[in-house]
Amino acid sequence: MSPHLQVWRWHITMATSILHRASIFALYLGLLLLAGWLVALAAGPDASATYEGVVGSLLGRIVLFGISVMLFFNMAYNVRQAFWDLGYGFELKTAEATAWASIAFGIVAAIALWAGLAIRGVL
Repeated sequence: MSPHLQVWRWHITMATSILHRASIFALYLGLLLLAGWLVALAAGPDASATYEGVVGSLLGRIVLFGISVMLFFNMAYNVRQAFWDLGYGFELKTAEATAWASIAFGIVAAIALWAGLAIRGVL
């Protein structure tokens, strides 16, 4: 275990740094699911129906929702990081506010996406 986790006090910017790393793994999982779907499509209608049944199950939808939260969080975090690269946003209050905003954006944008899909009858 990294010693900094025992020395540093837990704070939101540390949490977003860890979440950013987790979001990268979630996005890799999303790409693997997309590749699996393409393989199932190429394998024929039976394989495709089976794959879509698994991904469309409650557990599959929870995983997809989590991936969408992480996608939107990652987008917001990278915008935040771009401002840091320009030298902005390092003040403690600003860094904490943008950390919370990144998390909130990820959750709210994913809910909006899934609500929009449900309204259109896609889900």
